Amino acid sequence: MKVRADIAALIREGHTDESIAHRLGCHRDTVRCARRALRLPPADKLGRMYAEAWPTERVLSDKPGRAPTSPAQAAANRQALLAALMEAA
Repeated sequence: MKVRADIAALIREGHTDESIAHRLGCHRDTVRCARRALRLPPADKLGRMYAEAWPTERVLSDKPGRAPTSPAQAAANRQALLAALMEAA
């Protein structure tokens, strides 16, 4: 099997199959077959995440969550939606 040079380079850098497939716009199985052809083990997802996150001291997938809506705000939102729907009808 002929392995694409860009896939091989990213595999050797330690990227996961999913990451390579996303970056290059190919299927994950294409990357998996290339990894198998190169006889390289699967990438360590957790170790890579910690290695990338260490310099910034934050986890890569850390996204701020949505603040929960209070019952009073939910009721006010519901009333505003009903008023807008009645106005449109």
